[in-house]
Amino acid sequence: MKTIRRFSITTLVVAVILSLNGCAGMSARDRNTAIGAGVGAVGGAALTGGSALGTVGGAAVGGVVGHEVGKGKK
Repeated sequence: MKTIRRFSITTLVVAVILSLNGCAGMSARDRNTAIGAGVGAVGGAALTGGSALGTVGGAAVGGVVGHEVGKGKK
C-alpha cells in the first residue's frame, strides 16, 4: 500500500511540474484563467463529493473569475 501511495504522489508531482511548462508562453490573463479553472475544479469537486458535474461547474466558474481578475489593470 505504501508503494502505491508513494507512486501516486510522485506521479502527481511530476504531472504538476510538467504542466507548469505549458504556461510559459501564456499571457497573464490566460494564466489567471487556467489557475482559476484549476482552483474552481478542485473546489467544485470538494463541495460536491467528487461529482463530475460539480467539478466541471467549478472549473467553468473559476475560469470566468480568473479571466476577469485584473481586467481593469494595464
